[in-house]
Amino acid sequence: MNGLREAGEAKKRVVFCDFDGTITENDNIVAIIRRFNPPGWETIVGDIVGERKSIREGVGELFRLLPAAWKDEVIEYSIANARIRSGFAELLAYCRREGVEFYVTSGGIDFFVYPLLVPFGIPEDHIYCNGSDFSGERIEITWPHPCDEHCNNDCGMCKTAIIRRFPNNAYTRILIGDSVTDFEGAKLADVVFARSHLTEKCRELGLPFTEFDTFHDIVDRLQRLEEEA
Repeated sequence: MNGLREAGEAKKRVVFCDFDGTITENDNIVAIIRRFNPPGWETIVGDIVGERKSIREGVGELFRLLPAAWKDEVIEYSIANARIRSGFAELLAYCRREGVEFYVTSGGIDFFVYPLLVPFGIPEDHIYCNGSDFSGERIEITWPHPCDEHCNNDCGMCKTAIIRRFPNNAYTRILIGDSVTDFEGAKLADVVFARSHLTEKCRELGLPFTEFDTFHDIVDRLQRLEEEA
């Protein structure tokens, strides 16, 4: 957790924050699929979590189980079901006050990510997520932010490709996340805030991290690290 101390005044701080299970209290993708309960979804989710299928492959398969004709019901449920984690507005206020750049880097889908973030005033060019296509018989997920030449994990929305746009000689890179979509990003970050599956993976990889429950925990820790710098 020395990233902030080592940065000094020469480096800018930048936050890369996951959405599903991080900004929201629940994983919206899993919640949607569980709600509509198409046959075979449990096996696909297990394969994603167990890293037997890539994120792009697995999430694409999950939504392909749902008819595109269910569009309105799927969107309505995904927005109504989501709960924003406590302290998120306070973290954004802290970042604005302290000049910390904030990006949402989400493996989630545009039809729920954008509407749920509207109240928080985050510029759309600071929100990275996957797209959706309801024009066919089945829901198709689109992938506007694929892996770059440095990543072969078939991420779908490649968080490491986004992080690499902010070189570590100019930025202190702070990652906030909870799941399999954050594993590779945690290897690149200077500071990691983790919960759920990401804490287990950080321990497995020997990566330093701070566990959090709410965004209040993260604001408190960032303020203490700044004081210690």
